[in-house]
Amino acid sequence: MTDAVQQRYARFSRDEAPGRSALYEEWAAGVAADPEVQRILLRIPESRRQPPLVFAVTRLLGADLGGYPAWRRFVVRNADEIVAACTARQLQTNEPLRLAALLPVLSEIEGPVAMLEIGASAGLCLYPDRYSYRFVGEDGALRAALDPDDGRSTVTLESRVSGVLPPLRMPEVVWRAGIDLAPLHAGDDRDRSWLRALVWPGESGREERIDAALDIAASDPPRLVAGDALAEIDALAAEAPAGATLVITTPGVLVHIPRAARTALIDRISGLPARWITIDPPGLLDVWEPPVDAGAWPGFVVALDGRVRAAADPLGRWWEWRAAVAADAS
Repeated sequence: MTDAVQQRYARFSRDEAPGRSALYEEWAAGVAADPEVQRILLRIPESRRQPPLVFAVTRLLGADLGGYPAWRRFVVRNADEIVAACTARQLQTNEPLRLAALLPVLSEIEGPVAMLEIGASAGLCLYPDRYSYRFVGEDGALRAALDPDDGRSTVTLESRVSGVLPPLRMPEVVWRAGIDLAPLHAGDDRDRSWLRALVWPGESGREERIDAALDIAASDPPRLVAGDALAEIDALAAEAPAGATLVITTPGVLVHIPRAARTALIDRISGLPARWITIDPPGLLDVWEPPVDAGAWPGFVVALDGRVRAAADPLGRWWEWRAAVAADAS
């Protein structure tokens, strides 16, 4: 049984942490070589055993950002508390930078929009009109800049763009709502601490960006509903104001939903009078138009109503417009 933990943490150390967090790379490699810690983590339900979740929980509980030996001592000493906290928590990464990759797709939708996010966490991705954007080329030169009507935001989302730069504009958002199994609230100090703990050590500027976005959300809270998306989406969608285009977003959440429920949710979204924007691993869904070669596709797929629009980093750090390429392939 510990083999599953060993393999999961070895894979994280080898494939996911490098380039993002040297400390998490070290911690995960340590777990992969440590049968005692593997046995502790095996007590956590499989769906709550992801390295970023376990590492964030230990930090929330007081683990220092030191090397593996110190982290290991903390885990062994606080094993019961860590297992209980991981069982109760879930990954709720709320990265507003994802909007840098979604803005080109939002720019295609006319008129005022009502935004409804699945897996909204604290709702930080419901404020595309309240953030500033700076898009730079491969050479670092500025290619486009957008700001809210009232001037530059306290949150600036900088993203690297390669290839074609499609038309971009700030959306007019008139309603913001989200569904989450356990919504977080931007004005709650405990929820803010949890979101900070989910930031990987070494990700420069990310904690400051999330803090500033939390301040914006706290000043104008979205409508957040606790519950299962499939059960709640119809009623919440019906609350969207008349005259606005309902835009349902699923940025990075579908990968955490079991296949049958995921398929049912996509079918439900498709049946609503709404546009659907998503960013997902290329092999996760079979709705892409045109189909995507998951083995050759860089990063994640950004799509509008299933139509492929861009390739992107899952957190929005870079994107490449692919709509013309997709059209040529169909």
